[in-house]
Amino acid sequence: MSVKFFKQLAIAAALMMGWGLLAAQAEDWPRWRGPRGDGTWQAPELPKRWPETGLQQVWKQPIGGGYGGISVVGDRLYVMDRPTEPEQVERVLCLNCTTGEKMWEHIYAADYGKLEYGNGPRATPTVFENRVYTFGTLGYTHCFDADDGTVIWSHDFLGNDDATVPEWGLSGSPVIWKNLVIVHPGANGGCYVALDRKTGAEVWRSSDDPAGYGTPIIISHNGNEQLVCWSPRHILGLKPADGTIQWSIPYEVQYDVSIATPIFRDGIVFVTGYWHGAKAIELGDEPDEAKLLWEENRHLRGLMCQPLYRDGYLYSLDKNRGLVCFQFRECEKMWTDDKHRMTPRGRNPQANLVWLGDTNRVIILNAEGDLILARLTPEGYDEQSRTNIIDRTWAHPAFAGQHVYVRNDNEILCVRLTE
Repeated sequence: MSVKFFKQLAIAAALMMGWGLLAAQAEDWPRWRGPRGDGTWQAPELPKRWPETGLQQVWKQPIGGGYGGISVVGDRLYVMDRPTEPEQVERVLCLNCTTGEKMWEHIYAADYGKLEYGNGPRATPTVFENRVYTFGTLGYTHCFDADDGTVIWSHDFLGNDDATVPEWGLSGSPVIWKNLVIVHPGANGGCYVALDRKTGAEVWRSSDDPAGYGTPIIISHNGNEQLVCWSPRHILGLKPADGTIQWSIPYEVQYDVSIATPIFRDGIVFVTGYWHGAKAIELGDEPDEAKLLWEENRHLRGLMCQPLYRDGYLYSLDKNRGLVCFQFRECEKMWTDDKHRMTPRGRNPQANLVWLGDTNRVIILNAEGDLILARLTPEGYDEQSRTNIIDRTWAHPAFAGQHVYVRNDNEILCVRLTE
């Protein structure tokens, strides 16, 4: 065999090793609901069952209160909390992913007053092009240098724009679109507001609706991009460049609890509400065309849990019936998990569901802190394994590399998913 052949073989082997390393590292988790904002994660190869001895805890650190999720990019983790001493503040915290060591923090005054469930911030930091964007419970919005925490710009929606903070605090996570960062402060004439992400200057504001609690999404339909929002009064489609309302479907929500992020699949926008159930909006050929396709108020009454979609089927957590599966376009019920195997039945049932790659496998963190491996299909819920990794939590975790990062009101920790 020639020297050239061996060189080609060596190059091929090196490339294979590189690709293997990239696959093993898996994706980062730079924002709410992961890399694409839809609860999907290209994971490393995970076992069929967790080890009988449980998963390895890599590190653990104390943390203040908060329901906000975690973001991870590279070797940095970003999260918000609310230390209780010596005064009422919010904090943006950056930790080293490998050791849990604090890399930087930013603390600012935030008097919650009599805010319900006022334990801490609700929103997940958004990391984009080495900048970290955060949105506090009272509308304090910041842009930081991701490396050292330098404040690049900030905006106070409560103090400067008379934003009305809802009963359970502002909760929507920042959304990036091109040169904009879009937030949901419920300001005067600005239920949604877009800021220049580099300078913090306001670009547009849209809708007179009050603030809800959910994060909007950017969709593409028939070659047009839209910002799909769910406020306590309407389901809206906005032109992201200038905030123009292109379509609007009324949906009055009791107690203003528009929480779960909308889903967009197969030309259909889906939202699920606790008291009034779910609505599916079919978009037309033109940007201003939208109509109510169906609504359901018996099995699709979700609260905080983010639904999942795959291959024409929707999986959602109903407040009374547990996990349910519906045929998406026709609104046909396939099954319900009336035994509540995934997460305990309660007044506010909660679990975080994430697809593992392009398979029917999911990884779930339920309200009890159990990390679950399961399969979701139109035939049923097939649980494979579970292990407890943290005390009770409603906060959404981050999956990145070989690890999951989880938090509650007292601690944040890193757990290795692979052997």
